[in-house]
Amino acid sequence: MVAAYPGTPGLDARLMVGMEIHVELATKTKMFTSVPNVAHPDYHDSAPNSIIDPVVIGMPGVLPVINKAAVDMSIKVGLALGCKIANFTKWDRKSYYYPDLPKNYQISQYDLPICGEGEIEIPVNAEPDAPTKKIRILRAHLEEDAGKLAHEAPGGVAIDHSIVDLNRAGTPLLEIVTYPDFETPDEAVMFGQTLRDIVRHIGVSQGIMQMGHIRFEPNINVIITKDGKTYKTPIAEIKNLNSFKAVYGSIAYEYERQIDEWMQTGEVMGARSKSTRGWDDTKMQTTLQRHKEDEDEYRYFPDPDLVPVTISQEHIDTLRAQLPELPLVKRKRYAEELGLNDKQIDALLAEPATTALFDAVLATGTSAKRAAAILLNYAAKRANELGVEMDKLGITAGQIHDIAALTDSDKIGSSAAADLFNLCCENPGDSAEELANDNKLIQVSDTGALDAMIDQVVADPKCAKAVEDIKAGKDKAIGMLMGQIMKLSKGSANPKVVTEMIKKKLQG
Repeated sequence: MVAAYPGTPGLDARLMVGMEIHVELATKTKMFTSVPNVAHPDYHDSAPNSIIDPVVIGMPGVLPVINKAAVDMSIKVGLALGCKIANFTKWDRKSYYYPDLPKNYQISQYDLPICGEGEIEIPVNAEPDAPTKKIRILRAHLEEDAGKLAHEAPGGVAIDHSIVDLNRAGTPLLEIVTYPDFETPDEAVMFGQTLRDIVRHIGVSQGIMQMGHIRFEPNINVIITKDGKTYKTPIAEIKNLNSFKAVYGSIAYEYERQIDEWMQTGEVMGARSKSTRGWDDTKMQTTLQRHKEDEDEYRYFPDPDLVPVTISQEHIDTLRAQLPELPLVKRKRYAEELGLNDKQIDALLAEPATTALFDAVLATGTSAKRAAAILLNYAAKRANELGVEMDKLGITAGQIHDIAALTDSDKIGSSAAADLFNLCCENPGDSAEELANDNKLIQVSDTGALDAMIDQVVADPKCAKAVEDIKAGKDKAIGMLMGQIMKLSKGSANPKVVTEMIKKKLQG
């Protein structure tokens, strides 16, 4: 975002944003103990302070043990972001006091993070043909999350103090830090959406932002040019944003606020320490929280209770081979190779379960457009009604292939296809064609049987007007006869065959 500032001739201002993104990893257990992890779907609804143990609450004499699954998940994210994966990494203590940090220090990584520099290419905005831009990754390090402070009691009861829930304490947390490469709020949002899609599709996090699985912290300042001189405003870090609306709004607000502040005070980077600010979603503005500690105030030092981790290149290559096709690559393939439109692609990539089922159906040889139509109509409707993901519907990719084949060969119509889809969900071990036959869903295309039905309808006095209209070339009137034939056949008549037979019989 580079713009001349309204009302101030000769002043240009360029936005500069770096991002810190915290991703809670959905391991079964916490980072340094075997107690369950609240970021795992099995433990989302745990009662406050119910999934803790002596390690989590920092009792004397306890020893942490590294969660290998969290290390592997972090490496996968790093590989997806093009990062250099460390062959040797260690753990450090970051000391600070906060009520939801029982040990008064956080186990983190300082100078030897698990993931080093990398880069990823993102679209600069949400437009279909938007240009792309490379965003550089500085590092991604693995640490443990803190607990959570609540300012209301369970059930929304007002209280005059804060209460601590330590369920989140010890959750594996991957912090991804970018260079200050974002120049617009749109770019920051697109990066956030890209990262969320990546972690969800590679299966390391559910990525539900309202539940705190991903939290964004943009670091924002403005490069101001006036009268040939350049000034850099002090950096403000906006804490714990859990929506893309908040990411966009806070960056846009800070751009204006920092320019206004500079015009009033002339304060520049270095005059004071970095500040942290909160975001008010109602007022759509940031508010000062504190001026941040310098790095040396955290008193980093190697954790004496944890051994360093050595990661072989063979192990890195094994994890790389486990990575699925990444969402941005898949999006491009769906458009260019499969011919799907943006609306279809957005819907298919919205949930990893939907994407996986779609790819499984494609693997059966089903056409992309037919597979997309079945999933985005029948499957989406049933999944929404049942409140489950598509992979929990019960239907198999092979059954969907057979439904598509029966539809393409005119053996079933759209209404029958929807009924057959539901039957397959309830009978995943059965053949779709056998289910269609058993439930009389196969369309009647036998001309002899259809001819008798047509004759019966044409002879009905109620249809006389429609018959005359059809003879006069008014094809719309065929619909009236079709309705009667469908009643006679109990919906099994093949509409295409019936239409051609009516035309031939009445129009010659």
